Amino acid sequence: MAGGAKGGYGCGSCRRAAGGGWGWRGRGSKDYGGVRLRCRWRQRGSEQVSGGSMSAAQPAAHPARRAAASAYLRFQPRAYLRNNYAPPRGDLSSPDGVGPWKLRCLAQTFASGEVFGRTLIDIGSGPTIYQLLSACAHFEDITMTDFLEVNRQELGLWLREEPGAFDWSTYSQHVCLIEDKGESWQEKEHQLRARVKRVLPIDVHQPQPLGAGDLAPLPADALVSAFCLEAVSPDLTSFQRALDHITTLLRPEGHLLLIGALEESWYLAGEARLAVVPVCEEEVREALVRSGYKVRDLRTYTMPAHLRTGVDDVKGIFFAWAQKVRV
Repeated sequence: MAGGAKGGYGCGSCRRAAGGGWGWRGRGSKDYGGVRLRCRWRQRGSEQVSGGSMSAAQPAAHPARRAAASAYLRFQPRAYLRNNYAPPRGDLSSPDGVGPWKLRCLAQTFASGEVFGRTLIDIGSGPTIYQLLSACAHFEDITMTDFLEVNRQELGLWLREEPGAFDWSTYSQHVCLIEDKGESWQEKEHQLRARVKRVLPIDVHQPQPLGAGDLAPLPADALVSAFCLEAVSPDLTSFQRALDHITTLLRPEGHLLLIGALEESWYLAGEARLAVVPVCEEEVREALVRSGYKVRDLRTYTMPAHLRTGVDDVKGIFFAWAQKVRV
């Protein structure tokens, strides 16, 4: 299932897109309908990869990361979206499906009235927006992030309402149905577009995942991350360290909503076959506690046989709601 080049070495969507051959080529910024999409890292040569504050020397020292970087250069956002967000996995008509389960977890958590504030950062957005459909009613300043430029470009298409952008209307309609506030799906999408203020590069394997600048207001009141950390981390130690790093972006007593794959080791995104570190429910719980969180809720979903379509080997999904402990 995995994400789609997300937060560091390809978090979620860029999963582990780290490797040799990256260098500093300057900083740029594009304005898409009032939303700032920034690019600070580019690969030497014809391919472009975006990231946070990673030096070229660091990834080259790790053979597994070099291999992952090569794989992520073949990552295709549209193939990833077709595999996971179009039918059968994208069929939201059955309440037992994986899509309705994820949307229900998010909607119910935000409906608790405890997760709200001014600023929210989506860690490793990949090419997806569904994870913010319930969040946008509770935060006025939302930052989306991804390691791969191709995913940030995909997000830009949707934010600008350009022809050819991926159609998330079925997801928006389903969230409106769950929330039952009398809101239309068009109003839902308009609100989300209005509240996403920036789309930034990120590298969760760096102590400062967003770099040393002030591109996003910090610390954030809440973090959301879907299918990112387990996908970009070659082992559990890296998974823990990445969780520690993103936790620095969150204020004390702030909330983290984390969605990820259970017992997954690979997934496909077009020609790319990408590695994932398998994690189980207890490993997720223990990692959250070690990073200084109180686990408020931890749910799991078992992937049914008819949704095991050969695009990955995922066994299930976890949803965690955790609150950063004040120190």
